[in-house]
Amino acid sequence: MALRQSSARALLRSVTAAVLILGVGVARAAPWAEVGDDQLRSDVETLAMAGIIDDLTTHWPLPWTRILDRITLSDALVNQPAAVVAAAERLRARAAAEMTEDTNAFSAYIDGTNAPEIVRGFDALGRQNFQTQGTLSWNGASTFIQLSAGVQSHNALDSQTLLVDGTYIAKQVFGTALYAGYLTHWWGPGWISALSLSNNARPIPQIGISRLDTTPFKSRWLSWLGPWQAEFFVGVLRSDLLSGNTFIDGLHFNFNPAPGLEIGLERMDESCGHGHPCNPLNYFNFNNSVSHPSKTNDQGDIDLKYTHRLGGVELSAYLQLMNEDSNPVLHSATSHLAGLTAWVPVGQTRVRITAEVTDTIATTDIFSFGNYIYGSPYNDYKYLGGMRFRDRALGFSLDDDSKLETLQLSWLGPQQMTWTLTYHHANINAVVGDPGVNPGLNFLSATRVPMDIGQARVSFPLGAHFTVEVEARYSSNQLPPAHGSQGAGEVRLGYSL
Repeated sequence: MALRQSSARALLRSVTAAVLILGVGVARAAPWAEVGDDQLRSDVETLAMAGIIDDLTTHWPLPWTRILDRITLSDALVNQPAAVVAAAERLRARAAAEMTEDTNAFSAYIDGTNAPEIVRGFDALGRQNFQTQGTLSWNGASTFIQLSAGVQSHNALDSQTLLVDGTYIAKQVFGTALYAGYLTHWWGPGWISALSLSNNARPIPQIGISRLDTTPFKSRWLSWLGPWQAEFFVGVLRSDLLSGNTFIDGLHFNFNPAPGLEIGLERMDESCGHGHPCNPLNYFNFNNSVSHPSKTNDQGDIDLKYTHRLGGVELSAYLQLMNEDSNPVLHSATSHLAGLTAWVPVGQTRVRITAEVTDTIATTDIFSFGNYIYGSPYNDYKYLGGMRFRDRALGFSLDDDSKLETLQLSWLGPQQMTWTLTYHHANINAVVGDPGVNPGLNFLSATRVPMDIGQARVSFPLGAHFTVEVEARYSSNQLPPAHGSQGAGEVRLGYSL
């Protein structure tokens, strides 16, 4: 009897694999999966840990081609666990909806809350008390156009009413995507935070190029890097303390040299603007000593992630280091992010458990805890607004000199309902008031604000075209000038056609 059940399960998986293979025969116009969906990201991680796709999961937006090319292999899903097949099926359906040639799509959402969340993770909701937006997209043979327009309420960080976030055009050329517009990035292995580039700030106006294929180098000198991905963009920053025409450029390169191991390298430069020299050769100035100061505001990151199966549990340990100075080890002004994620089987499903710590009280040397350079992250004496867009840090949502400890559980249950529980212990501008400490410029608060935050969220489809996300939050403190505990609720209704 057990043998028959095993054979039946193997046959079912083979049939499912065949159905998936037949279902992905579509042209590929929409180049990537975008930032914002935790369940989609978890499905991608599931396929990577199963060895179906390569281990490049920390660079978002993430190209669809590297996912679909592997799923279409005839033996990709044979003998895989049910959770892996289910993840592949969800990704196939999502990709098919977004990548069919010569089609239009429309989506919209309305989001309301009495208090926007302070900690903005990968799946963050609205930045304001109210916002609504509609998006129309078109897929061509090699061109993707997306137009988004909406309105939002205001707060101290952003007084712009019109929303065009997510508007961009992308053109596929020789295995790359050339793009221009307002595109959100997430560079780094964290689920709750990313140090250099995240969805904390609204997407900046930018032009860029991103590799879509992850095929390894054929050169014997570089083939050891394994599958790799790269992206470069140039954008324009805007902040109350920044001069006009201040540019930001970003370069991200990640590679997969061994099964389960991903390494990422990032560099960002703030340059030009009124009163600053605007010379592209400044990009190659890596020396930032007292005798030879850099003419740009530079930032470099190192990302490490390793995944491993331990019994029936899949584990992912990760580390991100953000350096503000020229030497990556000594006098590096390093901020730190570290985390551990476990996927624990529960019946035919899995629960994701993530523990993550982020600290932007920069150490003088790479791991010299106790010896610090305060106010370094995102700030620079040449650019008083720092690496921020509309006064929000491009990376960590709590800005500089802050600490965040998070525990999060997420489960995709029956009826495609995703349940998420999150606890944050945050200390914003944590060094204010310490003797002998000259803090930096934290745009959230000029004073120290410790707080504990509890969040509960449920996301579910409502019929064929609607989705609902409901979140309840409780915080033991608030950002000034408010103070004291606060309860909050947020509801987002989405529509897609």
